[in-house]
Parts: sequence; C-alpha cells; structure tokens
Amino acid sequence: METITNKTLEKLKYELVRDGIVSYETLEKAEELANVQRINIGQALINSGILAEETLLKFLEGKLHIPYVNLEDYEPDEKCFKYVTFADARRYKIIPLFKIEDVLTVAMADPLDLFAIDKVIESAECSIEPVIASELSIIKKIDEYYKVADTVDSITFTGDTEEDFDWTEELHTEEVGEEHIQHVIRAILKQAIVENVHELNFEQVEDGLKVIFKKNGEAYDKGVVPAILNTAFVSKLKTLSGLDASVCEIPQLGKLCFKVENTILIASVSSFPTIMGERISLKIYRPPMALDKIIDDEKQKVIINQALKTPGIILVCGSPLSGKTHIIYSLLMEATMTNKNIMTIESIAKYELKGVNQCELNENIGFNMDKALRYVEFQSPDLIYLEGVKTRDAFEFLSELFYNDKTVITEFMANNMTDLRQKLAFDDFQSFKTLISCLIFIHSKDSIEVFDKETLQKYLA
Repeated sequence: METITNKTLEKLKYELVRDGIVSYETLEKAEELANVQRINIGQALINSGILAEETLLKFLEGKLHIPYVNLEDYEPDEKCFKYVTFADARRYKIIPLFKIEDVLTVAMADPLDLFAIDKVIESAECSIEPVIASELSIIKKIDEYYKVADTVDSITFTGDTEEDFDWTEELHTEEVGEEHIQHVIRAILKQAIVENVHELNFEQVEDGLKVIFKKNGEAYDKGVVPAILNTAFVSKLKTLSGLDASVCEIPQLGKLCFKVENTILIASVSSFPTIMGERISLKIYRPPMALDKIIDDEKQKVIINQALKTPGIILVCGSPLSGKTHIIYSLLMEATMTNKNIMTIESIAKYELKGVNQCELNENIGFNMDKALRYVEFQSPDLIYLEGVKTRDAFEFLSELFYNDKTVITEFMANNMTDLRQKLAFDDFQSFKTLISCLIFIHSKDSIEVFDKETLQKYLA
C-alpha cells in the first residue's frame, strides 16, 4: 500500500512555517507522526492538537484562492454521484456537490491532487471546479449520502428469494467489458453477505478462478470464474482494493470498501503468488457496535470498563472468524470516552475510529511490527491495541508496556477454553498470563464470557 499523502499540504507545508503558524521543529515532528500512523501531515497536525482544522482549511483557502466549504449543513446533489464512483470518492476523499452546465463542482480534501481530478474528468466527461473541505466531513457525507446503483460499490437486497442467490447467474448476462467484471465481483460479495460468510478465497485452477467460501472452519466450492475472465477479474479486484494490478510476483495487502444497503463494509484483500498464479483472500469486517449492544451483563461490563482504565493486558480470544476484531473495535470505541491517548498497530485499519490514532504497517517501506514496537512508546500511548502478537519478543514487549503503566489490548486464537488453557500452559506464556487483567472469550456470536484477573488466574493455575 502506498504512503498516504496530501499533495496540497506537501507543496505548502513550509508556508506554514513562513507564516508563523507552526515552527519548523513542530512540522518535522508532525511529518514523523504522519509517516508512522500512515496519515497525511494535515491530519497529524490536527490530531496532535497543534492546529485547529478550521485554521488549516482557512490557510489553504488563502494560499490557493480556492473556496472553503463547510459541509456540515450542505446537501450534495445526489444526481451528481454518478460522475464519481463510491470507491473513487473514498480513495481520493472527494465528493460531487452540484453541476451547472458543463462544470461539476466537487469538494476535495486535496485540491492539488491532479491524478484524482483527471480521474473525475475522465469519468464525468466535463470540467471540474474544486472547492476545499474537511477530510472527515467529506468521508461523513460520502457514507451518509452515497447511493451507487450498478457497481461493486453498492449491494442491495430485494426479497425472500435472496437466500437462493447464485452469483454464477451473473456470468450468463449479455454484458461485456469492465462493467461486467464489476457486476460479477459484486454478485460474489452479495452471495457472501447473504450466506453470512466473512472469508472468501479465489484460487487459480486449470479452468479458471475457483471461488471458495469459508465458514465455521469449512471450505465450500462456489463455482469458477472462467479462465477467459481471469486476468480482467483479478486486475479489477486488485485495483478496487488499492493494490498494484501490474505486480503479481510479491504479496500485497489492501482493502476493499463497499456498501450493503445503508451499511459500509470493509474487506481486507490479500494477494499471494503461487505456481498456478495469484491466490486472493478477502476477509469481510462488520462495522463496530457499541460495547453495551454486545455485552448486556452488567458485571461483565464493569470488569471490562475497569480493565480499560487500569494498566494490564486485555486478551480477546476465540476461534478464527469468531469476531475478535469486532469486539476489539468496540473496546476501542468504549475507551475513547476517556481522555487517553489511544493507539493501534494493525496490518489494515478495518474502520476509522474517531479519537483513536490508528497505524497501519507497511512492509513496502520497512515499517513492520518490530519497528512499530520499537518506536510506539515515544508516542506515549495510554492504551494500545497490538494486532496478532505471536513472537516471544512481542510478548516480552507486552510485559514492558504493562510495567510502564500501559493498558494493552491484543487477541489470541483458541477454539475453546480448554484449548486456551493448554496453549497458555507453555513456559513462554508464564509471565504473560499473570499480566492479563481481563479475558474476553468469544464462544459464539451469542455467547461471550468475561473473566476478571482473579477468576482467570484461578482457572489457569
């Protein structure tokens, strides 16, 4: 994945120093923070409290002589959404506002992003007039208003017959070209949602690309994308996921954003080279829910809230695809109600959480988990989520965070409580398990068990 930048601010950042808005040292620190957290420098300045968002936007308005628009009370003309796809709108932080004659006015977080402007001009076939708007307000408007009828970006359901939906019927339509490929991708995603599947894989076989749904640990063959469509299908899926379609020799990781009815869903997309060709794996993540909608037992909620406020390790356990990430995001949302510096280190940020400094790893530039662990403490986090801690060094680092009065959230795979007990009985975990202040075990969607430190230590003894 590419480093996230804002071309407008990159061009004008030293003007901030010359105008006395920030010091050069502050700007350098903001750039370092932006690189680590994979956000643009503007968001780093705002998140750190160095600059108010309105101050930054007014600065850009004055320098570029491009109007600033507050989108809070603005209603875009939904007829204009056909000019910019939902995926492009999210990717480029851009939303159409209105069109007068042959000029389409769009709100952009980065009005000097010529690639984005060219992309819109190409699809809209008209002139573009950009205005400046807050990145967060643009994203909010996109999620609130966007309705796309005929692309992979939007999936709708029509009735009881959806239970028998079969994506392969889309293969037999008379459509051709790129639009047909998008419809096929959308149909596969739709069937996955209908069948409540959260992991699907595409494997190269002799006659095409096999579609496999994975549910409850079992793999189900769901048909084959014909070989004649293979190249176009893989290329389109990778492009929609922010991956480089021209590269197939190395693994890549991206994410696909699409809409189901009125809900935004995120899927992590992993491509991996094999001797038969690329294998692509998708994992679909549901939007996080408020913790009290998941945990209704008052005693359990007290245990969790106490753990979020005190140093220790909150361990979320369950089998693969049990919903560990979903619970963790709910915990992070709950923690934002406190005045704490909350940080995450993740392979992919599944959803943007307000009040949380989310950080995505980027192997392409050498920013891996080891480097993140070495430098994250300089950010002085109060609460930190570390995804997929598996090495002995990482477990030792969790212990160090505890001794430095940090609250840590992480996950651990275990099929049941007996499995967890057996795994934690190994010598490597002896120190780690004494630091667990709260254990959340997901037995199933409707069965979640919460242990406090005292009860857990008795169980693991």
